[in-house]
Amino acid sequence: MSTQQPTSPSAGQNGNGLALLSSMAATHRLRLNPNTDHKPESYEGLQLEYSPLLFSSLERYLPPSMLSLSRDSKLHYMRDIILRYSPEVDRNRVQRQREYRQKIISHYQPLHRELYTMNASNFFAPSFLKAINENKEESFRSIMAEPTQGIFTFEMLQPRFCELLLAEVENFEKWVHETKFRIMRPNTMNKFGAVLDDFGLETMLDKLMEDFIRPISKVFFSDVGGSTLDSHHGFVVEYGIDRDVELGFHVDDSEVTLNICLGKQFSGGDLFFRGVRCDKHVNTETHSDEILDYSHVPGHAVLHRGRHRHGARATASGHRVNLLLWCRRYLSYMLLGIDAPKHINNL
Repeated sequence: MSTQQPTSPSAGQNGNGLALLSSMAATHRLRLNPNTDHKPESYEGLQLEYSPLLFSSLERYLPPSMLSLSRDSKLHYMRDIILRYSPEVDRNRVQRQREYRQKIISHYQPLHRELYTMNASNFFAPSFLKAINENKEESFRSIMAEPTQGIFTFEMLQPRFCELLLAEVENFEKWVHETKFRIMRPNTMNKFGAVLDDFGLETMLDKLMEDFIRPISKVFFSDVGGSTLDSHHGFVVEYGIDRDVELGFHVDDSEVTLNICLGKQFSGGDLFFRGVRCDKHVNTETHSDEILDYSHVPGHAVLHRGRHRHGARATASGHRVNLLLWCRRYLSYMLLGIDAPKHINNL
């Protein structure tokens, strides 16, 4: 059993313990729990060390006296907090990652620019969008199946969006081949595919997680911080005879994982799930009620905890491409001052 992890370098873990929480509370008087009623500023379009969503999420922890300040003042305050309590090796890694992405974005010409800004009515199936707008557990359940505990399947993406994203990925891979640009693959287990965040889709995927996946996760995955997801790793994987053929039994490097089939024509490649396990018991035997095999349907999504053990059977023919979004909670670990899982240091 292995944990699937991004291929970008890992940073050291923050192990200051409860002393960090005490220090931050005394110096900055941050809230211990986020103010869910507060609507934070947007930090998109700014030159930031971390994702804009991370700053919007951190704003919910600011003391009431600071919420009326200008965006620049709050940004300065939050940047100081993040940089002060992030290990130097983490700051250096984030800087290298930003430089790497900027180099790609400054040279790569997108094929379908409409993909780079969230347009919900053009992206999502009407049933999914209706459930999100109603934002109630009964609405979510009305569009979902739960074939085994903690595995939710539902129609999510419009066919046109899938077609456009597939074409965009092919265009990016063509550019990589022609320019001989060396790219990082999605994780340590997949040898094919691309990190969508690396060529400009990070902001759109932040919106996908914040506005569409986090509300669902708040209801169904509260035990792993579903309401406080604030960062992601977004990528596509490719399976076929001339691609990755299968994927071994593993757990994801996430709190919550969204897995959506984009197409194309294929046979085989079913996902198999075998129950949730902690690190100490990740290789224990599977109970009969934990066994689930799932056949991919283009445009349909599977949502599950990152610790839900799973794998992908061999793709017998054709070419299958899936969009993966590993959703994470960085701030929860930083504010508690505990050692975060490895993925927390791969923002």
